[in-house]
Amino acid sequence: MNTDNNPKTIDEYIAGFPADVRKKLIDMRVTIKKAAPGAEEKISYRMPAYSLKGMLVYFAAHTNHLGFYPFSSALKEFRNELSAFRTSKGGVQFPYKDPLPLNLIQKIIEFRVKENLLKAEAKLVKKKKGK
Repeated sequence: MNTDNNPKTIDEYIAGFPADVRKKLIDMRVTIKKAAPGAEEKISYRMPAYSLKGMLVYFAAHTNHLGFYPFSSALKEFRNELSAFRTSKGGVQFPYKDPLPLNLIQKIIEFRVKENLLKAEAKLVKKKKGK
């Protein structure tokens, strides 16, 4: 699929796929940016990734599905809503043949944003107490 094995930007990553896959990747990107407007975009582990006070999520195009990697805490939190999809410890597979569950993806991103902000705040409080 992707001929560039080491894209430098998310735009480069997306450009390396056929139009139907690009559409799904763009939809995923737009949803993430909407749910986490302050998140930094980057390529990490050769995948599009977003960070905000720590890593938020990754996603990647595969042969038959779009992989979405929001960490195990989010998968556990949304296990009922994700039960229709194949999941692993830290990821979920959204088959290309089906529409992306963008509302669910947005809720998962919002959960991860809150989780990261709470962790960052707790770390800051702990650091201040140590002084």
